[in-house]
Amino acid sequence: MRDGIEQTFAEHPRPKLIYPFEQGPKTGEAIDVAAGLKWLRMPLGGALAFINVWAVEDGDGWAIVDTGMGGAATQQAWRQAFAGPLAGRTVSRVFVTHMHPDHIGMAGWLTRKFDCRLWISRLEFLMCRSLAADTGREAPADALNFFKAAGWDEEALETYRARFGGFGRALHALPDSFQRLSDGDEVMIGEHMWKVVVGSGHSPEHACLWCPDLNLIITGDQVLPKISSNVSVFPTEPNGDPLTDWLTSLARIKTRVPDEVLVLPAHNDPFFGLHARIDHLIAGHERGLARLRELIAEPKRAVDVFRALFRRQIDQNLLGLATGESLAHLNCLIARGQAVRTRDENGVDWYRAAA
Repeated sequence: MRDGIEQTFAEHPRPKLIYPFEQGPKTGEAIDVAAGLKWLRMPLGGALAFINVWAVEDGDGWAIVDTGMGGAATQQAWRQAFAGPLAGRTVSRVFVTHMHPDHIGMAGWLTRKFDCRLWISRLEFLMCRSLAADTGREAPADALNFFKAAGWDEEALETYRARFGGFGRALHALPDSFQRLSDGDEVMIGEHMWKVVVGSGHSPEHACLWCPDLNLIITGDQVLPKISSNVSVFPTEPNGDPLTDWLTSLARIKTRVPDEVLVLPAHNDPFFGLHARIDHLIAGHERGLARLRELIAEPKRAVDVFRALFRRQIDQNLLGLATGESLAHLNCLIARGQAVRTRDENGVDWYRAAA
């Protein structure tokens, strides 16, 4: 799960979104949000507490969209759902918006239990398999050098070594095959056509599902109402520019999907106000980039710039997220020609505003 740290948007309040439901479903229960579409929640623990998942009538079965984190608690929640609001139908297909464990973690369990197919974009499936393969490995030198370059001290690097490979432990064993989702695909689920709208930045090829007939869109983590999804640079692509991908794909979604849709996000509650939320997310990151550029008038390491982007204190548990997001903003400035990076004799990177 890679949801973002609340950023410094306080000086620009969130838009007044409309939340049509007074409360969400309890574990094992469901709420009807549209004809043939049910809203369920799977437990996560931690600050977010749960993830929203969706069941769509699909002929004689249910098409499930997102699955929750792998583990006994989520498995029990699904068993309650199948004994309760989803009883009487099998699962026909499992759709996953993207590869993070809170979304794909139970996909293997569901597809094997009901002998059905996983539907996911190709890059998400392959990247998930790649990360799951790290389970049990020692932290590679490339990753340690990456975080050393960001300014991590030896204690932080040692913590990273100890935690490395944890991604796969949050997954039930992945299916061995999948049905590919691509941007622009039109997929019949039950009686309605759903359009695939792909975003990127938070993950490589994140698939949102938009149903014009029902006037709603399942956005996964691509558009959330109260938090900004994590957009990070990782050791696998140290010079990547995911923030530009993120901002570009948000703007593109605004041109393709009408404002009046009901937005079904992975976290928090369904809402109306898609375009206003997209505008707020884009503007917030642009303000963060402007603050960051001011801060690096004098050279700074990645770990020195957190105050330009985050309103909360960054502790050891948030260090990886904060570093990844800071590097995403710094790499974006470099791509725009507004910053330069130099590496010192100790292998540490320093960033400063371009003249």
